[in-house]
Amino acid sequence: MKILILNGSARRGGNTSALVEAFREGAESAGHVVEIANVGCMKINGCLGCEYCHGKGEGKCIQADDMQGLYPKLSSAEMVVIASPVHYWSFSGQLQSCITRWYAPGQPSAKKYALILSSGSEGVYDAIISQYKSILEYFGAEDCGIKTFAGEDQKNATNLDAMRAFGKSMRNA
Repeated sequence: MKILILNGSARRGGNTSALVEAFREGAESAGHVVEIANVGCMKINGCLGCEYCHGKGEGKCIQADDMQGLYPKLSSAEMVVIASPVHYWSFSGQLQSCITRWYAPGQPSAKKYALILSSGSEGVYDAIISQYKSILEYFGAEDCGIKTFAGEDQKNATNLDAMRAFGKSMRNA
């Protein structure tokens, strides 16, 4: 299966990135093809709501930014893993902008999704999980799992092993 991981963290080597890398290792060991898009480090503007994409643009966004390179990846992925640090009870701003831009071409082709969240605090996940579940319901897609991690030592061996196992557990499309 072709898996696209959208890493919403701008911190290379941070907690979210370490968890994403461990997931990738597990998924690749199970024979999946995995690509990580470091959305947190990209220049992606939020949707303008201008409707160009649904008129003259014929499914293409008018904005010329890094999202243009993600559209083909989203259209060819069989699974999308959304990974983000929790920024004030929400996805990172960069990742949220990426998600709003899915509006232009319509929903991604993937029918399987997973969610990985990292935070310094417990109890900050409900709003993001609700948004994620609403997105999947709208897409008619399958939730393959939600993993949340909190605290300072998220890159410990136990968590990274759990993420490898999670990646390895993904079923083919």
